[in-house]
Amino acid sequence: MLNAQGISHQYGDLQVLNGVDLQVNQGEIVSIVGSSGAGKTTLLQILGTLETPQAGIMTIDGVNPFHLSQKKLAAFRNQNIGFVFQFHQLLPEFTAIENAILPALIHGTAASEAKKNALELFELLGVHERAEHKPNELSGGEQQRIAVARALINRPKVIFADEPSGNLDSKNSEELHRLFFDLRDRFNQTFVIVTHNELLADMTDRKLIMKDGVFEL
Repeated sequence: MLNAQGISHQYGDLQVLNGVDLQVNQGEIVSIVGSSGAGKTTLLQILGTLETPQAGIMTIDGVNPFHLSQKKLAAFRNQNIGFVFQFHQLLPEFTAIENAILPALIHGTAASEAKKNALELFELLGVHERAEHKPNELSGGEQQRIAVARALINRPKVIFADEPSGNLDSKNSEELHRLFFDLRDRFNQTFVIVTHNELLADMTDRKLIMKDGVFEL
């Protein structure tokens, strides 16, 4: 599903990534751990096509997104990649369901169909009764589940999560972690998760430790 070879990146004189290799299979849940400054978030941004590597090759389902035009890259990202962040990034003026369907509307899906798909996800995620609530009317755990629904709405090939439970209490963290595995079992969903949560990291199919811009062997 995802193949990265020799990914390198630096900011000024600071070398952040030093030739990272990573292969992730369809339906696999991989966690990336390491101390702050090890390069985890930079790698995730590159894998998610939010930043371009200065060296190396990456493909998602056989496509090198960095060979696409900006317009085609944006369309590729919208259709194939989902994101879950530590801070849910919900738009405060929109309801839960309006937030969740935004990627589908951008993709060109009819609003009625997008809402139907979102409500099905809300049912699965246990937040169907909160569809018309604004983010400030939701708990932290509910907001993060809405963010997960938004990431899933276009049925992407891979979801990248950056500290997805970092802003949640232990109960909501545990529920979110369990949710990722339920989604994998139901949709054969692929996840790459950057986390400091060792409990989550130890649950995943593979735990990769990053240090000084490379994975420890």
